Amino acid sequence: MIKLSRGRYAARLAQSNDDVAAAQRLRALAFHHDTEGRDADSFDSSCDHVLVEETRSGALVCCFRFLPLTSGRDIGQSYSAQYYELSALQAFEGPIVEMGRFCVHPDFADPDILRVAWGAMTAYVDANKVELLFGCASFAGTDAAEYYDAFAMLKARHLAPRRWLPRVKAPNVFRFAARLRRKPDAKKAMLRMPPLLRTYLMMGGWVSDHAVVDAQMNTLHVFTGVEIAAIPPGRKKLLRAVAG
Repeated sequence: MIKLSRGRYAARLAQSNDDVAAAQRLRALAFHHDTEGRDADSFDSSCDHVLVEETRSGALVCCFRFLPLTSGRDIGQSYSAQYYELSALQAFEGPIVEMGRFCVHPDFADPDILRVAWGAMTAYVDANKVELLFGCASFAGTDAAEYYDAFAMLKARHLAPRRWLPRVKAPNVFRFAARLRRKPDAKKAMLRMPPLLRTYLMMGGWVSDHAVVDAQMNTLHVFTGVEIAAIPPGRKKLLRAVAG
């Protein structure tokens, strides 16, 4: 069970239907600018939901969910499998977990929120002996041209190992690894890289060679994987210091 407090914020696992409903309302606000509805799907009932709250007010400032799977043989049950052909990862042995629906309340921009969120992620991974963390990392909007330097950087430095490489499944994709021939401007690339994906990459994460154009969510997203054993020791130490 996750229960983590740092400074103004605390992370915990959802304990009730009301907790899950609160996460769904925050997701609706963050993803759809909907102040009344909920962002919910059939995966919610199978997931562990993490809530990050401001301790003083009790306000929910961040949430995300984990879908635990026994091994790569179960990856077809994941949210990501709707958009990517993941048969290569069926050979992955050991526990895996999908992290998804990550969002931060638009009125809160404190970097400590992300630190607490990643501390909670680390605690969950360690407690469940997870060997692969994966999910979809999203760029806002569907105009790939806005992110050419970021995608060129992903192609140059962060593509998945061939043995795990996701293949195309979605009907509308941007094949950045095949199409882009530019040398990335590193500064522009990192400025345009989503914060969640930036953190994955700092942990040694890798991505698919294409981005899915998701018109419903108004995003471009790449499949992202982090093999826990491959996280640099210094990064592991920092994450566990927060988690501890």
